[in-house]
Amino acid sequence: MEKVNWKVTGMSCTNCALSIDKFLKEKGMEEVKVNFIGGDVSFAMPEHTDKLSLQKGIQGMGYQVKGSELESSARKPLFRSHLQRFAFCAVFTLPLMVHMIPGVHIHWLMNPYVQLGLTLPVFILGMDFFGRSGFKSLMKGVPNMNVLIAIGALSAFVYSLYGTLTHQAADYLFYETAATIITLVFLGYWMEDKSVEQTQIALRKLAQSQKTMANMIAYDNEQNEHIFPVESTSLKTGDLLLIRNGEAVPMDCKILSGEVSVDESIITGESIPVEKKVKDILIGGSTVVNGSVKAYVTAVGEDSVLGNILSMVKNAQTEKPPVQLLADKISAIFVPAVISIAALTFILNYTVGSQDFTNSLMRSIAVLVISCPCAMGLATPAAIAVGLGRAAKNGVLFKNTKTLELFKDIQQVVFDKTGTLTTGKFSIEKMELTQAGKELGEQACKNITYSLEKYSTHPLAKAIALHWKTKEEIRFSKVNEERGLGVTATDKEGNVYMAASYKAVAHLTSDQSFNIYLVKNNELLASILLQDEIRPEAGMIIKALQQKGIKTIILSGDTQAKCQTVADKLDIEEIYAEQSPAQKLERIEALTAIAPTAMVGDGINDAPALAKATVGVSLSDATHIALQSAEVVLMNHGIKNLSLALGLGKHTYKTIQQNLFWAFIYNIVAIPVAAMGYLSPTIGALVMGLSDVVLAINSVRLNFKKVD
Repeated sequence: MEKVNWKVTGMSCTNCALSIDKFLKEKGMEEVKVNFIGGDVSFAMPEHTDKLSLQKGIQGMGYQVKGSELESSARKPLFRSHLQRFAFCAVFTLPLMVHMIPGVHIHWLMNPYVQLGLTLPVFILGMDFFGRSGFKSLMKGVPNMNVLIAIGALSAFVYSLYGTLTHQAADYLFYETAATIITLVFLGYWMEDKSVEQTQIALRKLAQSQKTMANMIAYDNEQNEHIFPVESTSLKTGDLLLIRNGEAVPMDCKILSGEVSVDESIITGESIPVEKKVKDILIGGSTVVNGSVKAYVTAVGEDSVLGNILSMVKNAQTEKPPVQLLADKISAIFVPAVISIAALTFILNYTVGSQDFTNSLMRSIAVLVISCPCAMGLATPAAIAVGLGRAAKNGVLFKNTKTLELFKDIQQVVFDKTGTLTTGKFSIEKMELTQAGKELGEQACKNITYSLEKYSTHPLAKAIALHWKTKEEIRFSKVNEERGLGVTATDKEGNVYMAASYKAVAHLTSDQSFNIYLVKNNELLASILLQDEIRPEAGMIIKALQQKGIKTIILSGDTQAKCQTVADKLDIEEIYAEQSPAQKLERIEALTAIAPTAMVGDGINDAPALAKATVGVSLSDATHIALQSAEVVLMNHGIKNLSLALGLGKHTYKTIQQNLFWAFIYNIVAIPVAAMGYLSPTIGALVMGLSDVVLAINSVRLNFKKVD
């Protein structure tokens, strides 16, 4: 199966997406996902499938696959945007509406042939767009909203034309109705497009940061260095680059020489620059704020960190949470239902309601143009686009939209300790000297410890070497490290030193509370205690969760004493310590059975427990996001945005509910009001366009709302 990702233009509502979805599935495609807001279409294509025939099928439905062979040969529309169509139509429609202004009466504008002449250009353009699109959707069995607009405008035009040709224009003159329906719907579509664009701002910024210029390094036959500009999209793995102060990193790179400060906020949401040196990874899309480096490209396109993020977010956008499924089912039958209601409106008004033919027809047309299936289709995608975009901008990745719905019910959060509540980096808590150590001196003991531990790769040894680095180190003639025991060394005078674990010095002391014991010639000099540093944001996050009524729990493989120390500092009451991976899995299963539970871990060691929790949240270095199996990934090297992730999940779901409520209420109220004659088709067309704008504005609020 080949994974295919296309950008399809021309989709305007959920029924457009449904028709493409249906077409591709009928052709045998699998894992079909269509997002009408972004125009992203992805599917798994079986071998020996003709891509060109699929593209022709989509083109035949009135849409275009960007970058395809057919795009260049396709018929180029006269107008490229709804704003251009609206402007063209408005020129002819405004004179038709002059007579609606009180006290204004221009006799020659009331001539039916003048009105026909003014309406005809608008009608032709409207039928070319709405009629063509509506007809193609009917042929594919998924009628879209343009069917309703086309029928409404066609009815008013044909009715007026009949009156003109039969010399009964005084009773049948509704050309302005046909023209204003088409003109105002174009205006509504343009307003909807601009509003929906606002929901994509965060994602567009991410996508734009992928496209930049790069300084490529090349060497001639004489090994002279040449630097020339190239587009980042043309780079390949292994290309050499020069990245200067103030420039964007064009693609993921590894530093060959130089040191820089890098702003990675576009990826992680963290504004404080990160220091990078030789062999460190630079993330494509980040910005060098100080220094310059030479680096080679390690990943391009979708394999890069930014490419991975965009791919995940786009995939998440095409996922439909359960709350949207009902709306989709209603959208699929909405157009036939509205046509039936419009027909029933005409019949009941003409017969039972004692209305004449003209009033009955105008009311049925008003029903057609005021109804809005787009609102139901837009309700979820608009909110999701804003929610996922804001999350990605702040270093939070949602891998599917079901998580948004699950987050609203979370009642307890379980934390792994090491690397989650703590940094995984050790600090020196204290050093206790024996009498022999005091005689030697504290600084001398530190120098000896550093001189031993610099040879070890153990995390505790690395912390000692980092904190107690000195130029007054001891030169040993022999050094040996035994795993689990420590480092032993002999100096030129024959003195034997050890930086050891308790196991190696149990015959010298009974105090097991320290991590490292310093010994000289089998005499204990000092005991050193190191503690895993608690993340600076951990206390604030735990407190914020508890204030929301969410229970916090530690689940760790570490000792009871160490877990208790962390729990006491963070005010966490429930602890499960010394748990094996299998026991962690069982514990999460039991906790999830009691209440919806989120598990926060490192994403690799805790993968089984993360998968078993209601929602798995993993911490990740941005360069490893593709390895994560959790539904939510926090990419800013900590749990700082955990509260934001939970809040965005809840508020995005709330926004979806609000949007769906508006979409249903709008149609439930508007259609009967139009059917009873309280709204003309002209007002109906305007209100219909504004209904989608309301949804988009409500969704965009998520960008500014306080959610954590």
